[in-house]
Amino acid sequence: MRFWSKLCMMLPALLSVACSVSPPKDVKVVDNFDAKRYLGTWYEIARLDHRFERGLEQVSAQYSPRQDGGLKVINKGFNRQKQRWQQSEGKAYFIGSPQQASLKVSFFGPFYGGYNVIALDADYRYALVCGPNRDYLWILSRTPTLDASVRDQLLQTARGYGFEIDKLIWVKQQGN
Repeated sequence: MRFWSKLCMMLPALLSVACSVSPPKDVKVVDNFDAKRYLGTWYEIARLDHRFERGLEQVSAQYSPRQDGGLKVINKGFNRQKQRWQQSEGKAYFIGSPQQASLKVSFFGPFYGGYNVIALDADYRYALVCGPNRDYLWILSRTPTLDASVRDQLLQTARGYGFEIDKLIWVKQQGN
């Protein structure tokens, strides 16, 4: 019974983003994207709050190639309240050209949401990622911490695109 009530509560939210994968209006995704350089581990530095990561600390994402040409995504985070690690495995595919950093990602059956890289360091050390609307935003880094000047630069970019950066949650990582 508990499963069904949770599913009924989550279904409208999932359906609202599941059908939308393109970036928000007037938000430009990264061109000349190299998926091979994006592979590996990324640490979540900050995010806008959303149900599927609520309460998680030490969040990271691991990207690896899939046999079908897509990307395997493993998101992992520590739930302090439950005192346990939580992990989700998903799959991602480019919406158009693989040189444009706009993907659709699924962690739940046939439903996909947008994953759009809107700022990326030339050496692939940090990234700014948004979903299909301005309710989803992540600051990612190859390391669990991010230099203040880089953080400020990413915040400025996000603010310029109309994201509510004052609502960002700064994710506690191991050692910070």
